[in-house]
Amino acid sequence: MGRTIREILENQPNLSRDRLIPILQEIQDEVGYLSEEAILLTAEFLKLPTSKLYGVATYYDQFRFEPRGRYHIRICRGTACHVEGSLNLLNELEKILKIKPGQTTRDGLFSLDIVRCIGACGLAPVMDVNKEYFTGFSIQDVGQILKTYRERELL
Repeated sequence: MGRTIREILENQPNLSRDRLIPILQEIQDEVGYLSEEAILLTAEFLKLPTSKLYGVATYYDQFRFEPRGRYHIRICRGTACHVEGSLNLLNELEKILKIKPGQTTRDGLFSLDIVRCIGACGLAPVMDVNKEYFTGFSIQDVGQILKTYRERELL
């Protein structure tokens, strides 16, 4: 098992408010997200109000407040993907999964995020699931893609 939040904080070389973002990044890298416990302990160690930590963590897109699903879906919303219908694909994902970007399904199987560019504009629209890329797909393909991942859970 990985390090605990307390171990991460206790092993900081320079525990100061200047290190807030790197500390939050390290906690998220180890734990997977910033839990309420992580925010409270970090605030206590840095002697900062929790509102300050939440303010910083909510300002940056990189921080999450709930765990990712087993299958992390990232849908590109860059210009080329937008032109090729990624908004409709996003809407379909939200409808099927019953979640919004930044959320995880109740069963913990899927999480959904928007990215500004995956870097494969010529293959738009683009989506990845745990770094497995889907390109040039249509709204009709979304359900089948998700079904494939659900079936993997049955094996």
